[in-house]
Amino acid sequence: QVQLVESGGGLVQAGGSLRLSCAASGRTSSSYAIGWFRQVPGKERTFVAAISTTGGLSSYDDSVKGRFTISRDTAKNTVYLQMNSLKPEDTAVYYCAAVLFSTGWGSRSPNEYDYWGQGTQVTVSS
Repeated sequence: QVQLVESGGGLVQAGGSLRLSCAASGRTSSSYAIGWFRQVPGKERTFVAAISTTGGLSSYDDSVKGRFTISRDTAKNTVYLQMNSLKPEDTAVYYCAAVLFSTGWGSRSPNEYDYWGQGTQVTVSS
């Protein structure tokens, strides 16, 4: 079992920045890659970014490339999503999720991810 807890969401003006955190716990959490997804009401949950177990590999959706940075502090078992140059279209509930690295790395489908946090709201005003 892996438990995930997100924090850091909030309200920000367009062009501003936020940093989301995802704290992982559980006996095997170090074997899992962590992904960030987002969802707006009435739409499917979509991939934002992912990072490997050691932090050496990362992947981004084209919509956030160059604006968002994912990082991982293995000592703290925490993954961060630094979001800069935020746009109103980034408004969503953001979720972190865990997938076993050995079998799931590279997948952008939420269906492949095994564990999920509760989500944190990010609202970007224009």
